[in-house]
Amino acid sequence: MSSEVLVSKPQYDSRAATPGLLESEGAPLEPEAAPPLVIPGFRSAKYTPADWFSSYRSLLQQAGADRHSARSIQEESRVLCQKTENTTVKMQTNGSRLLGERLQDIHRWKSELQEHIGRLVADIEALQALKLRLEKALDATETPYAIAADNLTCRSRRLGPDLVRDCVEEELIKEVELIKSIQALLRRTIDQVSTQINLDRETKKTLEFDWSDKYEAYVLDTQCGRFSNKSTDTQHHVVSANMLHQVCNVPSWIKFTHTNINKARREEKSSHDLKELSEQVLLDTTKDLRVQCFNVDQAFLQRCAEQMEAKIQLEMHLKQTLEQIGAQERNIEALQKAIQDKDAPQRVTESRLYRRSLRPNMELCRDEPQMSLEKEARQINATLASLQQELSDARRSLSHLEETRMALEKDIMCKANTLFIEREKCMTQRKLYPTISTLSGY
Repeated sequence: MSSEVLVSKPQYDSRAATPGLLESEGAPLEPEAAPPLVIPGFRSAKYTPADWFSSYRSLLQQAGADRHSARSIQEESRVLCQKTENTTVKMQTNGSRLLGERLQDIHRWKSELQEHIGRLVADIEALQALKLRLEKALDATETPYAIAADNLTCRSRRLGPDLVRDCVEEELIKEVELIKSIQALLRRTIDQVSTQINLDRETKKTLEFDWSDKYEAYVLDTQCGRFSNKSTDTQHHVVSANMLHQVCNVPSWIKFTHTNINKARREEKSSHDLKELSEQVLLDTTKDLRVQCFNVDQAFLQRCAEQMEAKIQLEMHLKQTLEQIGAQERNIEALQKAIQDKDAPQRVTESRLYRRSLRPNMELCRDEPQMSLEKEARQINATLASLQQELSDARRSLSHLEETRMALEKDIMCKANTLFIEREKCMTQRKLYPTISTLSGY
């Protein structure tokens, strides 16, 4: 076996540093590499002194350069860390400030939305109560309509000349037409109130959705504002850190809420105007119905007074007519007795004239007794004729009086029937007329 040891020569950095330039110069020197020592027939692992010094100086120079580079990197790292720390703190502070301002904006808009939601809720409740009042007022008009219609029906049962289109009937017809027009007006007002309630509900629903979104956003931004570097519930969300392109911008966000609030204001104004209009409608309709009711009642009172006065006059004339009938009957009896009483004188006179007409010859003369008897006969005949004529007139007068009596009794019966209808039926029924509060929907 050969005694030669084969050892590979280690490679080293032959860069050497000059003792004076090791600390001052930053760039390392690269000296030329010494050629390896070759001993024929034997390979040695030892270096030459020049190699040792070269390797030593190169290592020192490399260490100095590395330290210089490290110090430069450390200084740059310190500056960069300080800069990035300041930037991060500034950005985080600015983000927290913007989150706070955003929370204030959301809170302001949310508070305004909540205020308008409360107003809409109050308007809806007020309109619902007003609608109930209008419906009650509409139902209350059925009573005066039934009263007026029944009054017209009852008055159609008047008899004879009392079946007349008087002021009462005209006022009742006006009342029926007024009630029909008021019912139509109340129905239109109820439809308007129902439509406004639906609009208010839709607007309230839109505001509630917007308020709910802002409430959720407020909660989320509040949580974001509470996050700090010491928070333990933070984690990485790389995807969420990217820019979101599907979201709206701030002007669109403001415009959306502003549009909803403007719509709420319009509906609030419409609700307020409709409430005032409905209140005025209830006030006017109630006033018109009560005024017309008063007019009808006054017409009834006036007509009843006229009927009562006419009935009293008729009864007085009936009494006088009955008295005249009795007097006329007694007069007829007196005339008949007077005519009968003239029968004996007439027989006496006629008998005397007949007997004297039997006188013979020259005794049959027109002496004073003859002339007196003839005059008496003519006077009795004239008296009987006048008595007969008077009797005929008296009987004719009695017949007229009887006809007048029947006409008076019939008219008095008509007046009594009319008074019964108007006072006992119509006016009694009109006492059931609804009060002002009932007609107003309370």
